[in-house]
Amino acid sequence: QVQLVESGGGLVQTGGSLRLYCGPAGETFTLYSMGWFRQAPGKDREFVAAVTGSGGSTYYADSAKGRFTISRGSAKNTVYLHMSGLKPEDTAVYYCAARVAGTEYSRASSYGFWGRGTQVTVSS
Repeated sequence: QVQLVESGGGLVQTGGSLRLYCGPAGETFTLYSMGWFRQAPGKDREFVAAVTGSGGSTYYADSAKGRFTISRGSAKNTVYLHMSGLKPEDTAVYYCAARVAGTEYSRASSYGFWGRGTQVTVSS
């Protein structure tokens, strides 16, 4: 079992930036591909970005391309999501997840371990 913890959310104005962080609560032995998802009130959870275990490949939702950057931290299974050019429609709870199965990085069912989320609110 891997417990993931997110931080870095907050309130920001339109056009602003935030950097989210995610890491395991304890020691981990397996290197996972990591992803970020988000869920706005009344909407389904949606894929934002993912990065492979090596950090060599990244994947983005169309809504994130050109504005968000996912990267791995130096510690095992840590990941950042740098968000810029934020818009009110980016307002959501952002979740970090570790991928355990499947080949589709954008599918939530490929991820077996999830954090509790961090709130991002973008004011207009």
